[in-house]
Order: sequence, then C-alpha cells, then structure tokens
Amino acid sequence: MKPLLKLRKFAEKRPDLAKARVLTLTMGYRYLVAAGKAAENRFVFEASPRFPLPGRVLLTDRNRGELRFVAGNFSWRYRNRLTLERSISVKSYSFSPYLRGEGFYDSNYNKWSATASSAGGIFPIGKHAELEPYFQHQNQTVYTPNRQIETFGLKLSLYFREERR
Repeated sequence: MKPLLKLRKFAEKRPDLAKARVLTLTMGYRYLVAAGKAAENRFVFEASPRFPLPGRVLLTDRNRGELRFVAGNFSWRYRNRLTLERSISVKSYSFSPYLRGEGFYDSNYNKWSATASSAGGIFPIGKHAELEPYFQHQNQTVYTPNRQIETFGLKLSLYFREERR
C-alpha cells in the first residue's frame, strides 16, 4: 500500500522503506538445518500493519503464519509480534531504539507455547544496510518447569533496490 504522509517520516534516512507503508505482506520459504536435528522446511506468510502513534512512535503488529515440515511431520505455528520504535536523530544521523513482545501459538502443543520480549536498536549503515544489536528474553512454556532463554544478538540487514530520483 502507498505510504501515509505520517509514516514517511519513519523511513527518512533509512534503508528499510517498508517503514513508510501502512501494510506490508510477505510470503517466503525457509530451509533450516541445525546440528543433531532434522532439517525443517517452512513456508512463511506475514501481514504487518503499521500505526503512527503520538510522540513520533511507530507501532508495528507483525502477524506470521508458518507451515512447518520437520522429518515428514506437518505442524503450523502462529506468531504475533508487537514492536514500538521511535527514530532519534543526533545531528545528521538517525537510529531507532525499539521494544518488542511476541507470542507463539504452536499446533504441536495446541497452546501458546512461548513468549519473547526484546529491546534493541536499528542503526543504518549507508544507504543499503542496517545493523541491529538486541537482547531477548524467551519463556518456553512447553517444559516443566518453564525454560528461560536469554540471548544477545546482532542482525545485519541488506537492502537491494533501485535508487529513487
């Protein structure tokens, strides 16, 4: 969908132009391999509406459905992730700290099987890349007692697109 005038501010000086869109739809395929585990084929469908809030805060509500095939067994998972972020400018440089919360519903367990909360920041590097350091706390409720996982991560996003004129 076309950018809203209010949302265009969130994409200024950012490689990720999707921040200016009211709604983005995504489809994809992932092949996941991990040591000691069966390979997983995953079909992913996403819808992410965005809402500008007061104080120049952006709310993104990502809804993801995953069709999963692990060792020939089918299951599905729904993930809902809310993100609050705000762009901050220091001189000519702009970055975005964020807070996220996510719930996971897994058909293998027929329940909300995990929650995750994270905090991080998105730092543009030139016109085609962003670096995103973050901390995440995950609570997996399918174990007794619940399993708590805390991780630090670093994500690099590359954007390949035509330059606007």
